[in-house]
Amino acid sequence: MATTIKEERLRWVLPIVQEEVRLVDVAKVFPYGKRSLERWLAAYKAGGEAALEPKSTEPKTQPKETVIGLKERVIELRKTTKKCALKLHWQLEKEGIRLHPRTIGKILRKEGLVRKYRVRRITYKYIRAERKPGELLEVDVKYVPGRLNSRRYYQFTAIDTSSRWRYLEIYDEQSGFNAMRFLKNVIKAFPHRIQAVKTDNGLMFTTPRKSVEEMRYGFLCEHPLDIFLRKRGITHYLIDPGKPSQNGTVERSHREDQEKFYDRNSFTDLNDLQNKLEAWNTYYNNLEHCGLGGESPNEFLANYSKH
Repeated sequence: MATTIKEERLRWVLPIVQEEVRLVDVAKVFPYGKRSLERWLAAYKAGGEAALEPKSTEPKTQPKETVIGLKERVIELRKTTKKCALKLHWQLEKEGIRLHPRTIGKILRKEGLVRKYRVRRITYKYIRAERKPGELLEVDVKYVPGRLNSRRYYQFTAIDTSSRWRYLEIYDEQSGFNAMRFLKNVIKAFPHRIQAVKTDNGLMFTTPRKSVEEMRYGFLCEHPLDIFLRKRGITHYLIDPGKPSQNGTVERSHREDQEKFYDRNSFTDLNDLQNKLEAWNTYYNNLEHCGLGGESPNEFLANYSKH
């Protein structure tokens, strides 16, 4: 690939000059227009490679250009007094010379006589919000890649944002009923009390904001999952629509599943998938995590209980 404009022009012109292809054939695939190709070819024949070097399009003269004598006076004053454009404007006015401060500023910039300010880079210190185990679990659904026996399956995932402990199950349908079944098993398996759950706005987790019942009767029907969680004293948070980064912990977990589990394994049937997924999740919960200071999720939970 060409790295400069000159190289890009040579790439199109040289095959024509060396009679490898015809100009009319190159023009059919040339992205800049046939006239440009003809100009480049004529320039190359007249002056060689140097003629293909791009030239400045800035006009050599301007109708209202400041006379050279005034430019030299501005430059001289700047070098001797180090005054800014506005102060130079006032001084020149006393000498009977009227030059706008912006004009003086342009002259100084063109001559490289302006002060180069050092831009201070702002460094941000990110402080991780410390949460207790069970304070917030992120829940989401991932498509199992491919099909097993011509059927689509779905991986329900719950991950504790404090300990990174996970719980996974496979279902054949994305539904509110399966979401409640899944969370009931999560509550049983997690060793601490779950205080809050965060999900996206999928139909298995929440009621659409403009449901048929709402439009017909003027009220919003409560989703069965919300009722299920409220009875157990668990708060249900929803991320903003189209903002999966707000569920970043479980999204990162799904990427890990894809790269290190699904891309490396094949499955004969549903039972084989469930067994391998359970083994993979056991390995994950016993894997050291950078965010936990080298502890695994299970170790973190065990040590937390001791404190």
